[in-house]
Amino acid sequence: MAQTVKNPARYTITAALPYTNGPIHIGHLAGVYVPADIYARYLRGVGKDVAFVCGSDEHGVAISMKAKKEGVAPKDIIDKYHTIIKKSFQDFGITFDNYSRTSAQIHHDTASEFFVSMYRKGDFIEEITAQLYDEEAKQFLADRFVIGTCPKCGNEEAYGDQCENCGSSLNATDLIKPKSTITGTIPTTKETKHWFLPLNRYEGFLREWILEGHKNDWKSNVYGQCKSWIDGGLEPRAVTRDLDWGIPVPVEGGKGKVLYVWFDAPIGYISSTKEWAEREGKDWEPYWKDEKTKMVHFIGKDNIVFHCIIFPSMLKAHGDYILPENVPANEFLNLEGNKLSTSKNWAVWLHEYLEEFPGMQDVLRYTLTANAPETKDNDFTWKDFQARNNNELVAILGNFINRVVVLTNKYYDGVVPSPSIFSQIDNETLEQLRKYPEIISGSIERYRFREAGQELMNLARLGNKYLADEEPWKVVKNDGERVRTIMFVALQIATGLSILGEPFLPFTSNKLKDILNVNSSESEKTLQWNEVSTKEILLPAAHQINKAELLFRKIEDKEIQAQLDKLEATKKSNEQMNKEVEPQKDTITFEDFSKLDMRIGTIVAAEKMAKTKKLLVLKVDTGLDTRTIVSGIAESFTPEEIVGKKVTVLINLAPRALRGVDSEGMILMTENAEGKLVFVNPDEDGVGNGESIS
Repeated sequence: MAQTVKNPARYTITAALPYTNGPIHIGHLAGVYVPADIYARYLRGVGKDVAFVCGSDEHGVAISMKAKKEGVAPKDIIDKYHTIIKKSFQDFGITFDNYSRTSAQIHHDTASEFFVSMYRKGDFIEEITAQLYDEEAKQFLADRFVIGTCPKCGNEEAYGDQCENCGSSLNATDLIKPKSTITGTIPTTKETKHWFLPLNRYEGFLREWILEGHKNDWKSNVYGQCKSWIDGGLEPRAVTRDLDWGIPVPVEGGKGKVLYVWFDAPIGYISSTKEWAEREGKDWEPYWKDEKTKMVHFIGKDNIVFHCIIFPSMLKAHGDYILPENVPANEFLNLEGNKLSTSKNWAVWLHEYLEEFPGMQDVLRYTLTANAPETKDNDFTWKDFQARNNNELVAILGNFINRVVVLTNKYYDGVVPSPSIFSQIDNETLEQLRKYPEIISGSIERYRFREAGQELMNLARLGNKYLADEEPWKVVKNDGERVRTIMFVALQIATGLSILGEPFLPFTSNKLKDILNVNSSESEKTLQWNEVSTKEILLPAAHQINKAELLFRKIEDKEIQAQLDKLEATKKSNEQMNKEVEPQKDTITFEDFSKLDMRIGTIVAAEKMAKTKKLLVLKVDTGLDTRTIVSGIAESFTPEEIVGKKVTVLINLAPRALRGVDSEGMILMTENAEGKLVFVNPDEDGVGNGESIS
């Protein structure tokens, strides 16, 4: 039976290692890194000993595929994206205690030692099996080097290690109609030796630990997927691959083979902890081997089986490691109604966001938390992003802080006033403020970060309502004593927001603390999370605050439209790339072709055809005459922008009546790479109307 760690001595928090085959996007942030960072920041805020670790996952087929595609070495790929990812996390304010990489020597050593320890204890079985093989590429097809139909859901684009449609973990040989992603050929099978982790040996342990021990405290999506796996019967899982990129199998017979990425990657949490401990002069072992340590894995739902079935079985087999107490996996985040896709560039990339919205890290953090896919897939839209900022951060939190600080500077030159007698509403408001640390803590500790973030906003709403009800700007005309008390209470709420907001809005929290001048003195103790509940006064009378400064700015429609336009361009580009080239039409004779009379012409007039969306009525000077041509281009061009445009016209096409107008020819057009209509006309200047195209 699983044991809950009561009063943990320390916390080990891991965030899924991102693949270094591309940058970080909002799906990664919403699913893993923002909730993990909120949790780590909160724990530090309540005085806990925390090791928050992550690192770049730099092995596996995804890296090899990217390198082959770009014609470079795998190391070039991992160095490029590791740098981008690490900087993006730093700039966004993700507070890893250590961000490592699996290409580091400390990781190679740790993973190799882990494998050898299990090997010597007989925890693996060796088998010679038939694996898919690409005869043309002369290599085995592991994982993402092969694609085919998922045997469980019928998805025709399942990979050899996983179906991203149904989430099932697969072996390449499970696929129906497999095809090599290297050459596109149908693979053969070839025998090869590999080491397997016999998961069936651990079924009893997993059933007791998960199905009995975590039935009531793990999220239903995590528990349900684990139960399905265990009840379906566990089978041995290969932990080695026939590849030339990865950690070499460190035992006899392992030449030409590497550790499977999902064996070596989670060990990256251990090696990252070792790296951190070595740098900080700490002992790493208590964070992984002491029963008083609480370990939590933050992952996306596609990694549940690896973190809840395979990695715990590895830890159990090794014998001296603790197990995770919780694995609060999130569902997926979509973008504007479509699934996020790295390969299709359908994403909001973190490094691009930071460039396009400088200083607005917290707006994205807040939006992703408010719309977190905690229990179901959710959708990110730019309009919602704008609304969250303008209607909540600006209008509620920012508005409250601005009014409090402006009025304090206006009435008291920025000095916190001494309160007089507290009214019932004052006492009730302060009592509500003191309840918020426990309210927000309760949500965070149950991994309900969306709920926790909204409770923080409710505290800002409390402050706004208090000011709106008490109206100090009116009362000041008749009762100065009362206004001092009102402003004193409002400043306590503002200070509480600066402390409780740190896990959710860290940049805003620091800015607010600077405005309130609560961190100005080295000798002054920084206020802690629990003191919001226990201290009667957070910001004492006679304390000097600074001038007002806007915490947030409004986001304009044109900024959002620019992002939507970028996505629309991406969509059109994808459509163009996926567009099948029309097959060649029936062969014609030269005599057939010579019948076509194509001339250069100039559009001399244009107007929209009434009651239609697509049609323009054009007058075209063909050099022979000026004729009427009806063209379906009204959704791509306005009449004004095409008058004077040179075009290629098929002039001997039989007239055709369109909406009562005889069209006397056809203008030649095509689509460019972005899917936009363009005219087919000569690039040469000086080509006159009536010139033939031959």
